[in-house]
Amino acid sequence: MLGEDFEILSLRGIGCEEELAETQDTLEGNSEQKARYVYDHYGVNCFADDTGLEVKALDNAPGVYSARYAGAQRSSDDNMKKLLSELQVQEDRSARFRTVITLLVDGTMHQFEGIVEGQIVDQPTGAEGFGYDPLFMPEGYDRTFAQMNMQEKNKISHRGRAIRKLVDFLRK
Repeated sequence: MLGEDFEILSLRGIGCEEELAETQDTLEGNSEQKARYVYDHYGVNCFADDTGLEVKALDNAPGVYSARYAGAQRSSDDNMKKLLSELQVQEDRSARFRTVITLLVDGTMHQFEGIVEGQIVDQPTGAEGFGYDPLFMPEGYDRTFAQMNMQEKNKISHRGRAIRKLVDFLRK
């Protein structure tokens, strides 16, 4: 998306082999924590993100705890089972995926948010994607994220929307 105007290096490409901590209680906080760690320890301008699934009937849970909703093992299957179990008695299955990207350039922070609204379906459907994709059907579609190929999903996804905002900012 950035074309040849920018060079993007991976964490491994800058010598960062450690797992970046996510100890904040918001997506914004985790995103900033990871970006600041890389900026402070490796001295490079960088961006980092955090993403969560927010389910209205569950007071926006799992939210920032989406990856470890069912425990520290970070099992997508366990997370989906727990979510479906908690929604059994709920009529409202509206949910949204939300991504926050933090960009640090010369110590100045900028944040970009992407949101996609949708519903949680009754059972996992589809084999593409990861995490909660088999349970999430975006608004205006009759397929889950896991039934879409990556190109289709990226056109409408929360992460794709946040990245487009980041790219627009960088091009200016």
